[in-house]
Amino acid sequence: MKSSRVLSLVPVLAAGGVAAHDLLQKKHSLLRNFPVLGHARYAIERIGPELRQYIVAGNDEERPFSRDQRSWIYASCKGENNYVGFGTDNDVENCEGYPIIKHRTFSASPPTTAPHGGEDVRLPSPKVLGGPRGRRHAFRPSSVVNVSAMSFGSLSAQAIVSINQGVALAGALHNTGEGGLSSYHCSGGDLIWQIGTGYFGCRDEQGRFDLARLKATIERAPVRALEIKLSQGAKPGLGGVLPAAKVTEEIAQIRGVPLGQDVISPSRHSAFHDVDSMLDFIELLADETGLPVGIKSAVGDLGFWEELADAMVTGDRAPDFITIDGGEGGTGAAPLVFSDAVALPFYVGFTRVYSVFARRGLTDRVTFIGSGKLGLPRSATTAFALGADLVNVAREAMLAIGCLQTQKCHTDRCPTGVATQNRWLTRGLDPSLKSVRLAQYLQALRRDLLKVSEAVGVQHPALIDPDDLELLYGQRVGRPLREVYGYDAEWGRLGEPLRREVAALMSDAPTGGSTPVE
Repeated sequence: MKSSRVLSLVPVLAAGGVAAHDLLQKKHSLLRNFPVLGHARYAIERIGPELRQYIVAGNDEERPFSRDQRSWIYASCKGENNYVGFGTDNDVENCEGYPIIKHRTFSASPPTTAPHGGEDVRLPSPKVLGGPRGRRHAFRPSSVVNVSAMSFGSLSAQAIVSINQGVALAGALHNTGEGGLSSYHCSGGDLIWQIGTGYFGCRDEQGRFDLARLKATIERAPVRALEIKLSQGAKPGLGGVLPAAKVTEEIAQIRGVPLGQDVISPSRHSAFHDVDSMLDFIELLADETGLPVGIKSAVGDLGFWEELADAMVTGDRAPDFITIDGGEGGTGAAPLVFSDAVALPFYVGFTRVYSVFARRGLTDRVTFIGSGKLGLPRSATTAFALGADLVNVAREAMLAIGCLQTQKCHTDRCPTGVATQNRWLTRGLDPSLKSVRLAQYLQALRRDLLKVSEAVGVQHPALIDPDDLELLYGQRVGRPLREVYGYDAEWGRLGEPLRREVAALMSDAPTGGSTPVE
């Protein structure tokens, strides 16, 4: 009886202790004025994202990904029914710039056999990566949807393995991110090795680019292409710091940096300093490795792109692909002003850059890759209509392997083990299961892109052009993408030789119906 009374006093004594601490501390005026009770405010603030995510927000309200968008990804990656019932809950009538895909009544392309027809079709790239420049190891990517740059260190080892095994199952490509090429990246999937300003994994002791180390790493890894990162959507024009506390012995070895020291990523490259020297660097990498070499950048000042396109007109030096990252994208941690206001959103930035190359007749000689919240059928279709040949997905891939959009990536406390190095949290992520989910998500996205292409009356999403979509402005006005983004008549369309190539590539896609095709 006496012991139960003592136990009943424990909460009272604990509250008294907290109250005494709150009254005496001076750091938080709220707690000083409202001891004990004031902690409720901080607790609610801490779980605010979860409250909005599951209780407060509507299906189409949340950012960066709404509940509807996340639900489609989760259902797709689990192989569940990802259809919806009772019509759209989007505000189609009043949403400014709402995209509408225009279907055709008749088409020369026969329909697929069933609602899930074409689920196993691997939609290949409409262009050969490195083909126009004659690279020794030029190749045609077998998937128009691939996984974007996310480094080991930013993501956990289990997440990297899950993604790499997943792209292997789906026949897609996996971008390493700028953090170097780890053993986790070599789990069966083909790679695009990203080279950032820190040259992690291919640098000498002074942090300078080391060609010999790059070539040695390529010899032992399934690297299909190299991507030079000029900037990224999350923090364009800004370097980064990996604190010494996070530099484990493993990460130090992979990145080629000293153990126990802050790792600095400069804001710009030291191996080149202008367009001319950048093109020389691209050709050096391509000549020494035989691999296609491209660049990745967010879009700000257009002067760089004008100068690059002018230099490419002669055809003797050029990147094999250009990845445009939208300012709304980004899995990495960034200062708020960079996340919110530096670099153009994808559609605006991409169309400005594409136009620069289209005016010079260069678009068929370069593979254009879109990146920045393009991992859903509607947004990906819009990107293809504007001239993208491939799309890369990052956060959508994270969602497919377990991310819950808790937005704790920068805290090292990701509860599902995707974006953390905490061993207790990462133990919950099983690559043997999550890799299958990623593969099923990629297959579902490609299937829906194929079905949308069929509705438009073409065989491949790269054959959708800016006249096949329009943006709604209120209930009475719709403007074609070509008009909205100022595209000339043939912009956003592949040249006829490439269109014939794509048609030949898709000749084995499933077709049929009850009536034989003549």
